[in-house]
Amino acid sequence: MKSGKKPLSIWLLITFAILGLFIIFVVFPIVLILYKSIIMEDGSISFAYFAKFFSKKFYWSTLINSFKVTIASTLVSAVLGLIMAYVLRSVKIKGSKYLNILIVISYLSPPFIGAYAWVQLLGRNGFITRILNSIFHVQLGGIYGFAGIVLVFSLQSFPLVYMYVSGALKNLDNSLNEAAESLGCTVFQRVWRIIVPLVTPTLLASSLLVFMRVFSDFGTPMLIGEGYKTFPVLLYSQFMGEVNTDAHFAAALCVIVIAITLIMFFLQKFIGNRLTYSMSALKPMEAENATGVRNILAHFFVYAVVLVAILPQLTVMVTSFLETRGASYTGQFTLQNYKNILMPKNAITIINTYKFGLIAILLVVVIGVLVSYLTVRKPSFLTSILDTLTMFPYIIPGSVLGISFLYAFNKNPLLLSGTATIIIISLCIRRMPYTIRSSTAIIGQISPSIEEAAVSLGTTEMKSFIKITVPMMMAGVLSGAIMSWITLISELSSSIILYTSRTQTLTVAIYAEVIRSNFGNAAAYSTILTITSIVSLLIFFKVSGNNDISV
Repeated sequence: MKSGKKPLSIWLLITFAILGLFIIFVVFPIVLILYKSIIMEDGSISFAYFAKFFSKKFYWSTLINSFKVTIASTLVSAVLGLIMAYVLRSVKIKGSKYLNILIVISYLSPPFIGAYAWVQLLGRNGFITRILNSIFHVQLGGIYGFAGIVLVFSLQSFPLVYMYVSGALKNLDNSLNEAAESLGCTVFQRVWRIIVPLVTPTLLASSLLVFMRVFSDFGTPMLIGEGYKTFPVLLYSQFMGEVNTDAHFAAALCVIVIAITLIMFFLQKFIGNRLTYSMSALKPMEAENATGVRNILAHFFVYAVVLVAILPQLTVMVTSFLETRGASYTGQFTLQNYKNILMPKNAITIINTYKFGLIAILLVVVIGVLVSYLTVRKPSFLTSILDTLTMFPYIIPGSVLGISFLYAFNKNPLLLSGTATIIIISLCIRRMPYTIRSSTAIIGQISPSIEEAAVSLGTTEMKSFIKITVPMMMAGVLSGAIMSWITLISELSSSIILYTSRTQTLTVAIYAEVIRSNFGNAAAYSTILTITSIVSLLIFFKVSGNNDISV
């Protein structure tokens, strides 16, 4: 007699398998962090570690410092990104296609590389600092502290606002702008009264993304903060410092960070879901030829901003070919920096970056495609949970993820600490959302009737997915995968926590060389990373068939 139970479908099994992976590598480490934050050395439950943080100014002042830096950087990024988006959408700027590429490159480069490059330019012994000191007979203190951190973060983050606002402006009906002009409104009045209100939801959403990114970064304030210590720096020093480390206190700090980033994430989701609206661009905004002063000012502003934003990348490329003595450059051309990093003991760092990155990106593509298919084609309570869990590693800072991994996987049966596996897993789950989102968007455009027709002709649902759906998704999947690749090879926050001498990657090597004042080697490593990002970006444009970087 046959059982009346319906057999488990292959898709349900896949859902359980992926859900299990994320429970092990996302939920379990985070729950362990929460547990450690309230457990005392004697095993009792207490909130003493949280009380310790909020009772001492030395600790809570770092949180205030982080908010100051983050708010200032977000405001500057929002204003700069908005102006850049409007100018490039409304005025024909010569070479705008290449300017777009340079803007993206400045965004994709890790912030701490920008910090290191600005030290070379505006540090106490920086190139520009020496020139200014000699011309004005002063002794400038350099870029260090609050102002320097804000400068680096703002120049590195405004492209994100620019990309989002540029996309919003593309969908804006320009007839509203023309009507205001016919009523006598000036350019400033039209921008302030019409453009800004229409793009405000997008501006706020992108600004919140900048806020989350800046708040969790520790590389930049670690390099140029000096006495201005931020919360991520405190977290790193409490967990990885040479003296006075406290694992339970570090866990409490992680919980505070998670709470703040979750609040910002849900706020961003609220703005994205509740305050956005569709604009029907019956007459889309098009860039027009400007004349006179307006044309000169538009070109000068755009070129100046892009030049300053890309200056860190240009600096590291140039200095990678200069001879160094200690922390100073002699000005002599040399290839010694590249010979140093290509020595067998150092070349492993480059090999690790590409090897770990390629393995991670393969996992990202396979799991990302399956997750996007499940959430779009097989919606259920389980797939909804899965979709949320895949976004969680993107929300929380990389340093928190790294610390939680060391807590969770430093003993049997899952002894992964110190291995390449733990690095690859962290890279994979941290950067998977890019591929999932692009795959979800493309699968939403594929009619289910195509798969249904294949099944009705006798093929299995899985074979239909592999032979029909996946090939149709591939362009969108590859676009997201390339963006995931660019961001994962630039990952520092989690890698600096998880690496060993055998698993060091490019970003960790750059950071270590800067700390040791081996600026020549750091520049050479940075140049390889930058060139890799540029080539990957060009491949992205080729695959997507679009040079428009708007989101």
